[in-house]
Amino acid sequence: MNTLSNLKMPRAVCCGEGALKKMPEILQAASVKKAAVFTDKGIRSAGLLDPVLEQLQKSQAAFCVLDDLPPEPSYGQVQKLVDACRAEGADMILAVGGGSVMDTAKLAGVLLDGSSTVHDLLEAPGRAKKCCPTLMIPTTAGTGSEATPNAIVAVPEQELKVGIVSDAMIADNVLLDPLMIKNLPRKIAAATGVDALAHAIECYTSNKANPISDTFALEALDMILNNILPACDSADAVSQKSAMQLASFYAGVAITASGTTAVHALSYPLGGKYHIAHGVSNAILLAPVMRFNAPACPERFAAAYDRCVHGEKTCVTQEEKTEFMLRWLEKIVRHLEIPTSLSAFGVSASDLETLVAAGMQVTRLLNNNLRPVTADDARALYRRIL
Repeated sequence: MNTLSNLKMPRAVCCGEGALKKMPEILQAASVKKAAVFTDKGIRSAGLLDPVLEQLQKSQAAFCVLDDLPPEPSYGQVQKLVDACRAEGADMILAVGGGSVMDTAKLAGVLLDGSSTVHDLLEAPGRAKKCCPTLMIPTTAGTGSEATPNAIVAVPEQELKVGIVSDAMIADNVLLDPLMIKNLPRKIAAATGVDALAHAIECYTSNKANPISDTFALEALDMILNNILPACDSADAVSQKSAMQLASFYAGVAITASGTTAVHALSYPLGGKYHIAHGVSNAILLAPVMRFNAPACPERFAAAYDRCVHGEKTCVTQEEKTEFMLRWLEKIVRHLEIPTSLSAFGVSASDLETLVAAGMQVTRLLNNNLRPVTADDARALYRRIL
């Protein structure tokens, strides 16, 4: 474990039913003249934007809506929305959506002055600088983007997703209202929920794990493991959905204090080349990578068992506790009916070497993995999920 701890998080967070009603107060306190609302057409057609616009109207600030954002956008597609936002003359940015929407909004928040582009930040993230305040309103319980300084964009020429990391992208305000996720389709709730699960357990078993990240990662892991199934299975499970929403935020804080590992590193080529949804690609890799990592950190898995298993505990040894936790991860993915094989997405054995080469480029995350990952290891992990 890293003995150095560093906590960075949004300035203000409001969580719970009715959190959206804080929006007029936030905008008025920032003296906002015009807000740019980043979202996507799916969110808009589902009616999730309506309560946000209602609160915006109460704030009496002018606003524009930018919704021309595809899933898993490339840096060029993100740049188009940044340019559109600059043309609108907005002095505050709101994000209403999942990870891609929030990541795009965070990038706009550091690029509005036009001195840099998204492509520039891929090469030199230190060029990012805060240009205006940002407010994140997540519509999924999973990505944790509302808490992190990270933005993920696809780089088509590399067939890879790349993370841009800058403290300047940490949101100023976050509103976590379960109203925004109450009717989330089960398929999306499952994929994003397992994404949050991956964040929590990866950060807890990371080379960069520390007392602060452990506090948030373990709490998130406990909440997710014990709430994700009812939260996904029932639209009426509001308390479980609210728990997932808060757990997702905690897991995002853990990312900022620690960092994800080989699950996310090896999933990036799956999104970049095959356009597999981020949460799904993480779910496919989660149990195999954790089984690979388990010999390097059995005490961590045992501690997670002690924390997360409520009621009677039947496992005694580290080995028993580790196996219980690994099977729990597998059970969740199976129950949520998330694919566990890449064959469902047209990936074949002939793609193996391309995946290995791309995955091994994600050294920022591979270096966080407690057990070193060689090209042969990556090849074996990919082969296991073909």
